[in-house]
Amino acid sequence: MRIAVDAMGGDFAPNAVVAGAYQAAREDKTSILLVGDGPTLEKQLAKQGELQSSIEIVHAEQVVGMDESPITPLRKKKQSSIRICGELVKEGRAQAMVSAGNTGAALIVAKTVIGSIKGVDRPALATVFPSPRGGTVVLDVGANIDSKPEHLRQFAVMGHFYAQEILGTASPRVGLMSIGEEESKGSDLTKAVFAEMKATGFNFVGIVEGRDVFRGSVDVIVCDGFVGNVLLKSAESLAGLMSGMMKDELSKTWRTRLGYSLARPAFERFRRRVDYREYGAAPLLGVEAGCFIGHGRSNPRAIRNSIRRAVEFCAADLHNKIRDRVAELHAQEERLLEARLAEEAPAT
Repeated sequence: MRIAVDAMGGDFAPNAVVAGAYQAAREDKTSILLVGDGPTLEKQLAKQGELQSSIEIVHAEQVVGMDESPITPLRKKKQSSIRICGELVKEGRAQAMVSAGNTGAALIVAKTVIGSIKGVDRPALATVFPSPRGGTVVLDVGANIDSKPEHLRQFAVMGHFYAQEILGTASPRVGLMSIGEEESKGSDLTKAVFAEMKATGFNFVGIVEGRDVFRGSVDVIVCDGFVGNVLLKSAESLAGLMSGMMKDELSKTWRTRLGYSLARPAFERFRRRVDYREYGAAPLLGVEAGCFIGHGRSNPRAIRNSIRRAVEFCAADLHNKIRDRVAELHAQEERLLEARLAEEAPAT
């Protein structure tokens, strides 16, 4: 199994990306195709220590900047590191790609170069929020700002299998994000989606609210990308604020400093549970292979963990399972439509 890593993507690339890929190769024995400027990557790898035979450099002449148009790798920079990552996956040289670069460009490459699963109109970004039960999968968290009811139903299908395979939840409880528990509340989209969600055949528990994300009352929450991205960015900011406030409070007196030293292991575990760098990149569900898009500020630990998530995704064969379930749903819909048309047909 090989993972293609965009070494030039992210605020701290290529240093942080190379260091994270090196850790994944050394600690996890992961086979990696490191994509970027060859001479630069060779120098960066040399700084890490003993060269790892499981890392292969794939030269890329161009880089898509964080502020460039998402379509740049399709039109102006066809030799960019992010596009070459997609091509390596398409060709079968790698089973997944990881990038902390331009999110829009990564989405475009995934959908147009790797390709979407048949029956999935809009691939979705999924992330796992911490909860008392271990985690809550939320999707979409930014790939699709405007979604239709059928798109959210597809998100539910993909989120269901992600929770099953990655979190180990046998029968994930799926909820639809809204502003109240009653069906009559919410936007036109959430009202229209309710019936669509029931048609998935999964354990749909109904409407949930923002407070349910961290309570563990459901395992999968479906929403459009606008809502999901606001939720994700707010949670990241809150986690940083809480960590900073705790640190300030615990350093005020010798008693609190002593208490902190005794409770340090517990605080460290808490930090890891709320730190996005510990979980790594978010998977783009609904494409024909693994595609993981990381935070632009990803450090080496975040890159290493992103590669780990990509390996887990491939080992679970998740994209094939999603493809099969989506095809099954469409076949079921066609049978129901044929039966309804037969009933409505005039008798001869």
